[in-house]
Amino acid sequence: MIRREFAWAVIFGCVLLSACGEQTETSAAPPQVVDRFDVGEGVYVRSLAVDTETNSLWVGSSVGVLEIDLQSHEMLNNFTRKDPLANEYIFAIGIDSAGYKWFGTNAGGVSRYRDGDWKVFFPMHGLADYWVYCFAEQSGGRFWIGTWAGANLVDLDTMRFSTIKDELINEWVYGIAVDSQDRVWFGTEGGVSMLDGEQWSHWTHSDGIGVANEKDLPLSQNTGLGTRTRHDLSVIVGGQESYNPNYVFSVLVDTNDAVWVGTWGAGVSSYQDGAWRNYSMSDGLAGDIVYSIAQGNDGVYWFGTNRGLSRFDGRQWNNYSVADGLLGEHVYAVATSADSSIWAGTLNGVVRLATAQQ
Repeated sequence: MIRREFAWAVIFGCVLLSACGEQTETSAAPPQVVDRFDVGEGVYVRSLAVDTETNSLWVGSSVGVLEIDLQSHEMLNNFTRKDPLANEYIFAIGIDSAGYKWFGTNAGGVSRYRDGDWKVFFPMHGLADYWVYCFAEQSGGRFWIGTWAGANLVDLDTMRFSTIKDELINEWVYGIAVDSQDRVWFGTEGGVSMLDGEQWSHWTHSDGIGVANEKDLPLSQNTGLGTRTRHDLSVIVGGQESYNPNYVFSVLVDTNDAVWVGTWGAGVSSYQDGAWRNYSMSDGLAGDIVYSIAQGNDGVYWFGTNRGLSRFDGRQWNNYSVADGLLGEHVYAVATSADSSIWAGTLNGVVRLATAQQ
């Protein structure tokens, strides 16, 4: 394994197989950790995004943003508060169809970047809230931003912001994805909402999202509106894991148009043909708190959990822990690149997984 350390001390002073559908044969030898990229002791990597146009990986952390060349694996850029980042804690990265990079921050609004050009968006510009956690783009240049006070729809031609709030099942939006029918799926603190043109649909645990509280975990205190002071980003209650099946951290639409959502303590759920199917640790998932979901170009699903990284090919589970090379137990971000590498972001850095042929 190759170890690389980014000079933060200098900088600062520095899937798809549908489990509900037909299965496809995949490689008998799952990828292994082959590279590690340290970003600093105690630094969280909360978001990852692959820019296919420039063949680079963008890394959002608790102390700024990095751009990594996916061929050389060398650092190309690093951005901090010295650049137009109103807050260096980056929770989300989106790349729109025009090549702009959007950085969603923890209490610092949104910063947008392309080719040296920066612009910052706050509520005074139409942004719904200073806390920003996800991005997605529909056809026709309609760009979505998920915040703690609803979702913004941005017209990329006019840069006009509108806010969707009351229509959602809950205004705390953590994941957004768009399917092949241009329907928009929202993962929120109170369940899942879907916008189909002008019509809305909603689902919660009572509709089939998430497994039951199999381990009798304590209920989380981050339970809905009016709890902003309790959003400390911790998933621990009384020293142990907690449970909130309606709290959705992440959303993925796979190539079969199945919708996957990662929950707080209730595992991962997939929705297809009008029904939810749930997977938990009892099925082979590494952990039941699921922060992130990605799908490789081989169709395999990857889940970042509170107990490591899971790989699922529709039949078999493979799990990765610190003992297998991860830099932290909690995998907050997962991304896949064109060369079939898998990137996993944790506390302290990022690792790359690959097969022997890569």
